[in-house]
Amino acid sequence: MLTRKQIELLDFIRTRLDREGVPPSFDEMKAALDLKSKSGIHRLITALEERGFIRRLAHRARAIEILRLPDAMERPGFRPRVVVAAAPPQPAPASAPPRPPAARPVALAEAAVDAAEVPVMGRIAAGVPIEAISHVSHHVAVPGSMLSGRGNHYALEVKGDSMIEAGINDGDIVVIREQPTAENGDIVVALVDDQEATLKRFRRRGGMIALEAANPAYETRVYPDHLVKVQGRLVGLIRTY
Repeated sequence: MLTRKQIELLDFIRTRLDREGVPPSFDEMKAALDLKSKSGIHRLITALEERGFIRRLAHRARAIEILRLPDAMERPGFRPRVVVAAAPPQPAPASAPPRPPAARPVALAEAAVDAAEVPVMGRIAAGVPIEAISHVSHHVAVPGSMLSGRGNHYALEVKGDSMIEAGINDGDIVVIREQPTAENGDIVVALVDDQEATLKRFRRRGGMIALEAANPAYETRVYPDHLVKVQGRLVGLIRTY
């Protein structure tokens, strides 16, 4: 069980990561929690890390990754971090005079100098499960701040609308960190019966696994836990307008 101050700090870090993509400084944490010294923040950070709620990344300033949240802090309306990638510019008609560059969404390459190439492994169903994906179709540049932890990452193109209330639309690119386990409430890539892959919210119910949609038009599917293998957890999303 976490103390009130530990929960307040975890919530503050989560809010800043969701809003700005980077964790707050120790001074900002101290001010937010109304503590008199940074040593108090250090003790809270250490306690959260020891309990497996956060991880501090070595050799990176202000690098804190949230690994999980206590049940009391689960947010049904969780939405992944979204990076907007500009659509390719369309050529003007031959008869039209040249126009000055128009304002457009910030391109991925401009938004993050620290970026990495991640393989896009094809499509994933955000709806009824489709055949499992295992081939690389192309690569996409992903901001380094989105690639949390030390594990491998990959991307998938979303097909379907069953996760729209979680902010995931048909045609989006989801960024997934490979991991074989999940906490209740995580949005995961799940492999069902070694044949079908789907993107859903994970819930464990005793010896059963529920894969929940974020769209009331789709029913929750429940399977014996031995039929469901977690292939990774959602850490970010790329959308082109």
